[in-house]
Amino acid sequence: MSTLFVTATGTEIGKTLVAAALCHQLRAAGRPVRALKPVLSGYDPATLADSDPGILLASLDEVVTEATVAEITPWRFAAPLSPDMAAAREGRRLDLADIVAFCRAAEGDPLLIEGIGGAMVPLNNDYTVLDWIAELGAPALVVTGSYLGTISHTLTTLAAIRGRGIPVAGLVISESPESPVPPAETAESIARHADPLPIEILPRLPAGPAPWRAAPPLAHALGLLEA
Repeated sequence: MSTLFVTATGTEIGKTLVAAALCHQLRAAGRPVRALKPVLSGYDPATLADSDPGILLASLDEVVTEATVAEITPWRFAAPLSPDMAAAREGRRLDLADIVAFCRAAEGDPLLIEGIGGAMVPLNNDYTVLDWIAELGAPALVVTGSYLGTISHTLTTLAAIRGRGIPVAGLVISESPESPVPPAETAESIARHADPLPIEILPRLPAGPAPWRAAPPLAHALGLLEA
């Protein structure tokens, strides 16, 4: 693994949990890894530890401060909206070239980049997260839920990503609080309609600090520990 972009079918699906689990597992296996969460909306400096970059830093055993959060998440917006809307609330505008340059400057050690929202979330009036992934040329790991409607959302997201020539490294089904069927059945249905790809299930994890420590061995199952 060199660079892997973690995206999703929507917001609040489980991207950060998956990314944190992968960081923890790679480090536990003695592999170097870095993580970025370049763009964040809904940012509240009073709750750093619970923020997406705070969770990523904790999974890397790094201290969580405003300074360390700023290092991996330079574009932070207060409003819990899509990044284009959140930036507009502050009289700002995200520039795709700047975001891509920031990510490329961090390349070297294996790098996990967590996107924002789903793959088609707008960054500004012209570009979406999908354009960001395409510009980087990195494979995408897609995170989806097991809620009613996820099969359509997942197949649509996979089609959009592959339609841009972006390789899909795998799919993680993060079990939703309300699942109409066991996640394994959802995985079977998606597999019947998608081109072959690794599909892994992340079950509901025990509540408490650092739930990513209890995640199943996703890094191994997705082939990220292969030489």
